[in-house]
Amino acid sequence: MGRAFEYRKAAKMKRWGTMSRVFPKLGKIITMAAKEGGQDPDMNPKLRTAILNAKAQNMPKDNIDAAIKRAAAKDAADIKEITYDVKAHHGVQMIVECATDNNTRTVANVKAILARNGGEMLTSGSLNFMFTRKAVFVIDKTEDMDVEELELDLIDYGLEEIEEDVEPHENGDDLPILRIYGDFTSFGELSKAFEERGIEPKKSTLEYVANTPVELTDKQMEELDTLIDKLEEDEDVQTVFTNIN
Repeated sequence: MGRAFEYRKAAKMKRWGTMSRVFPKLGKIITMAAKEGGQDPDMNPKLRTAILNAKAQNMPKDNIDAAIKRAAAKDAADIKEITYDVKAHHGVQMIVECATDNNTRTVANVKAILARNGGEMLTSGSLNFMFTRKAVFVIDKTEDMDVEELELDLIDYGLEEIEEDVEPHENGDDLPILRIYGDFTSFGELSKAFEERGIEPKKSTLEYVANTPVELTDKQMEELDTLIDKLEEDEDVQTVFTNIN
């Protein structure tokens, strides 16, 4: 299946560039999860997943704890998740996920970025038929791991596909990883399956995967790069999913 990813194989966290921009975004996710389902990770799977993802990006424990505590503060902002459908050049479609306490500010900022960089906001829901929401997990592929055996083991938990891939490392090496896909309704069951087997995913998310990905030339991708980077630089934007293959 074609994979809608955050533009390049390098993780979006690395593309954000500085921890001062990464950690507030992660903190919003943690705060939302804690406010929605409680502050105990053992009783709140969504919070547990958010914490694991934050730890995978080396977010300090103090920052994580502070984000959880913010959920209980009397003056805590009411952060909501919202998505925008976007059309760009070369047949590229995007779903922009945001976490915001001010919808008016966020939509104005996103529209301004699109206007300056060749994008156009579409009516909400316009791209529903072009993307499918999937549970996506990324785990390290160890030397002793039998991928076929793992695939058979996870089918009963909602597994749909396993992709072998590599992920850039800071030392310049490519590390082998597995991308594991399931229907979004299987997120909880697959998370539980990994936990029972002592596997700690590097990433556990719900993503919008393109049903019909498009191929772009290097030049075309460079043209899209600025738009996507500008969107991801906005403090309210969490993730940009595209139909780029």
